[in-house]
Amino acid sequence: MTDINQLMRHLRLEPLPVEGGCFRQTWVSDNLVSIPGYASPRPAGTAIYYLLTSDPDSFSAMHRLASDEIYHFYLGDPVEMLLLDEEGGAQRIVLGPDLLGAQHVQYIVSRYIWQGSRVIPGGRFALLGTTMVPGFDPRDFTLGRRDQLVRQFPGQADLICELTRG
Repeated sequence: MTDINQLMRHLRLEPLPVEGGCFRQTWVSDNLVSIPGYASPRPAGTAIYYLLTSDPDSFSAMHRLASDEIYHFYLGDPVEMLLLDEEGGAQRIVLGPDLLGAQHVQYIVSRYIWQGSRVIPGGRFALLGTTMVPGFDPRDFTLGRRDQLVRQFPGQADLICELTRG
């Protein structure tokens, strides 16, 4: 059985403010790219380790980014992810090791899609990674507001409430 605290120490993970979970940035490209629509150049790409646990406060709060984000499932229990688009569409996907059971070891979340995730109920932890192109910049992060998301996506209200704070 994996010792979560030992894993966190080994990977040097720290709490991720605002969003939740624990992380460590493992790569920031030295190359900067200028892209229309971005106020300033961004790293060409970034990568992180990301850990979620069964702790009730350990979830990725609903948010959206101005860059595409590629999720990678490494080990642990499956993760349920809620994706919401501006046209009102909603999708629930599962990151996990059971490829033949419709789980994903890699999944791309397109820019500006609302996203949030948690370890499936009954699970202990999940170690993920994400890669972003162009790279992460905090100016490109928008935290979702529960009231606004529930109003826009009433059919997903239960999970939105579980994946938002306050």
